[in-house]
Amino acid sequence: MNPLTVAVLAGGLTHERDVSLHSGRRVAESLKNSGIQVKVLDVDAQLLQRLDALSPDVVWPLVHGSIGEDGSLQDLLVLAGYPFVGTESYGCRLASDKSVASAVLSRAHINVPESTALPQTLFREVGVSNILNLVEERYDFPLVVKPTRAGSSMGLSIVTDRAQLPGAMVDCFAYGDVALIQQFIAGREFGVAVADLGEGPVALPPVEVRASGLYDYDARYNPGRVEYVISEDTSDSVIRSVQQIAEDVHRALGLRHISRTDVIVDDSGQAWFIDINVAPGMTETSIFPQAAAALARREGRSVDDVYLDILTTAARTS
Repeated sequence: MNPLTVAVLAGGLTHERDVSLHSGRRVAESLKNSGIQVKVLDVDAQLLQRLDALSPDVVWPLVHGSIGEDGSLQDLLVLAGYPFVGTESYGCRLASDKSVASAVLSRAHINVPESTALPQTLFREVGVSNILNLVEERYDFPLVVKPTRAGSSMGLSIVTDRAQLPGAMVDCFAYGDVALIQQFIAGREFGVAVADLGEGPVALPPVEVRASGLYDYDARYNPGRVEYVISEDTSDSVIRSVQQIAEDVHRALGLRHISRTDVIVDDSGQAWFIDINVAPGMTETSIFPQAAAALARREGRSVDDVYLDILTTAARTS
């Protein structure tokens, strides 16, 4: 059999363009190590022509944020007739909006912090002070303020008192038109990758995130501010609880092939859903590659083999 031909889609005009390009190059290199013919394509006006010229067997979209995760790019690939790695448009639309995902998961009896989603237009019409006064009455501090449709913690703030709320809203609205105001959950933070390696989606080894300060965009992608720990002093019960919630989230939102769920385990041992990503980052400091590498070590093989399993499963099931 001839080796598969794969188009890795990266870049695009999003806030996370550089991270996406980095992710795309790393995945392409890994697939090439497995003998796959790979081409990295930017998402621009020449994309469809380049796809037609390449005629790939499978497309692996790694565009982070906006069109890469809201179902738009996935719908385009369906229109063009290309099978692809990752979630179909329906699941992408549920997962890409944090307020929608939280509502769906809460209804599925998954632990989700209490939250309120407020569009920027409502603040203009009703008045900033009036709304923030209600927020102060309704919630206990600290609070998390973040855009409903941004990734990599862009526009995210931890607010400890009423005076910090206006500034947090301004930062949030720089990245999106709707703010999610969410009860802060203190505890240990884990990133849990889920992958279908041929027998259905399963959670990979959880990666604990130990950050000095806020786990924001700078901390995620610039080495030194975060320590990533896999099963160093984590009990089996905690590992299983965060893996279970990640698998439950993957199923409840109708996701496919790969995802990454952010989970916090509070002091009582309760696991809470925080966020979901249908196009996980694949850089050196990203959670998914670290989890894949841990699984590969456990099974005595390479991380290239894990990516190849994901790809071949997607080719068969798309």
